[in-house]
Amino acid sequence: MTPPYDITQKILKQISTISSQIGEVNANYLSKQSPQLRKQNRIKTIHSSLQIEGNTLTEEQITALIEKERVVGPKKDIQEVLNSIKVYDNLNRYKFYSEKSFLKAHLELMNGLDESAGKYRKQGVGIVKGTKIEHVAPPFKNVPYLMKDLFHYLKNKEELTLIKSCVFHYEMEFIHPFLDGNGRMGRLWQTLILMHEYPVFEFLPFETLISQTQDKYYTALAMSDKSGKSTIFIEYMLGVIQASLEHLLNYNHRILKDVDRLAYFSNLGIKEFNRKDYMNIFKNISSATASRDLKKGIELNMFKSNGELNKTKYTLK
Repeated sequence: MTPPYDITQKILKQISTISSQIGEVNANYLSKQSPQLRKQNRIKTIHSSLQIEGNTLTEEQITALIEKERVVGPKKDIQEVLNSIKVYDNLNRYKFYSEKSFLKAHLELMNGLDESAGKYRKQGVGIVKGTKIEHVAPPFKNVPYLMKDLFHYLKNKEELTLIKSCVFHYEMEFIHPFLDGNGRMGRLWQTLILMHEYPVFEFLPFETLISQTQDKYYTALAMSDKSGKSTIFIEYMLGVIQASLEHLLNYNHRILKDVDRLAYFSNLGIKEFNRKDYMNIFKNISSATASRDLKKGIELNMFKSNGELNKTKYTLK
């Protein structure tokens, strides 16, 4: 059964814009970013997602933990970051359509933080804001059945991935399947659903914009609860995705540098190639530019060469 939502004019316009942006991302070879930019974006993702949950560590402290340096801070906050680093470093191990994978991710994300990590809750829960109850989650006995239905919905190939990712995020937050870690699991799983079709989302830190618009995030969840459908939350999340892609395109709105081309090409995993193969990927560069790029690649120890002039063969290291 498909969870309830409406396709509004706003949603249609957002999907059209996002599709165009993703086309531009691919045309500019930004779907496989340089290792340095990927690392920066991963830090922003972890920092923003945990900051929403009240974690106090800075981006600098998270960087230090990634580099296995000692950090002084609340034990719980450090554990949250270490768990997130492990999960986000291994995103490709999780299958977005698998409930078993979903529970494993929660176990790793909440390891040492929640005794029931990796298991659905066995008690009723409500979300309190100030002095009033904002949301009463469905009875715990219903959780396994509701989650099974939600994962069944994820396998619907007729549904647009952009819509599916937002609907799953909202419905999961509504069901509130865990005692703790629901927010970060919703954001993590939306990333997984999106990156299955669009690789750029693996390193696109849209959590940063959620963190910066937290009130709107919670308002969109609450208004969708009241309306009984996820339409308002879909509009909010598509707006966040659109703004994140816009930021990526603006940040990279420059002539592609040799190191960008080399990083993109090496990520394609072509083991052996020649200059012509390289130029088939970058159709708008001259043979002289291609030769300079490949020479730079050898200097950077990215690949080795064998042969001379246009007969040269290159092997990825």
